[in-house]
Amino acid sequence: MNEIFKIDSLHLSYGNNEALKGIDMTIYRNKVTAFIGPSGCGKSTFIRCLNRMNDLIDNVSITGSIRFNDKEIYDPSLDIVDLRTKVGMVFQAPNPFPMSIFDNVAYGLRCQGVKDKKLLSQVVEESLKKAALWDEVSDRLNQSALRLSGGQQQRLCIARAIALQPEVILMDEPTSALDPIATAKIEELMVELKRDYTIIIVTHSMQQAARISDQTAFFLLGELIEMGSTKELFHTPNDQRTEDYITGRFG
Repeated sequence: MNEIFKIDSLHLSYGNNEALKGIDMTIYRNKVTAFIGPSGCGKSTFIRCLNRMNDLIDNVSITGSIRFNDKEIYDPSLDIVDLRTKVGMVFQAPNPFPMSIFDNVAYGLRCQGVKDKKLLSQVVEESLKKAALWDEVSDRLNQSALRLSGGQQQRLCIARAIALQPEVILMDEPTSALDPIATAKIEELMVELKRDYTIIIVTHSMQQAARISDQTAFFLLGELIEMGSTKELFHTPNDQRTEDYITGRFG
């Protein structure tokens, strides 16, 4: 299998509080990898290491190695803007910008200096199609994105990430604010998107991880307890703590 991220001995502390304790992990290209575990166990902290979002928080110290396409992302010469373009992010609550649907998707390209209207229109259409939203909004691209439903707004945020042609899309609990119908659409979309992208998702729903992911990692109290194929992890976990969590004994 083709690896895209290789993480070795990753430790992260907020001040004196150690939030990640020596994480070792390999994430593979064109797979859906899910992170599960109880609240506060380090899943979201970890996913934010992969595009260096934690750099934006005061008093964070990080040691260890994260290699993306075999390049160390904490190398001082690394271009962080380029990293965050290649490793896009979709957050828990849909966060469209207060502008039109079209301008939301075109925003990142315009920030990169793209002015060609034909190219912008082409990329906006392609991105909305890949995010399974084009048919619902193609006749109202100039309307405010804030008028969309929650599920549509989240797919718009996915389209916005896709427009920059990332290799990886990080999703931090992308369906926790959505109803079951919108959740099902996003789940279908993730399975579809892994043909072109690597999807990494933090989810509080074990059922969701079981439905859509190829690999699952179980975190507990800042440690990676176990990681493997989703089928094996759910049916024959190696660690008693994984089994206890999956069967609902805690968490």
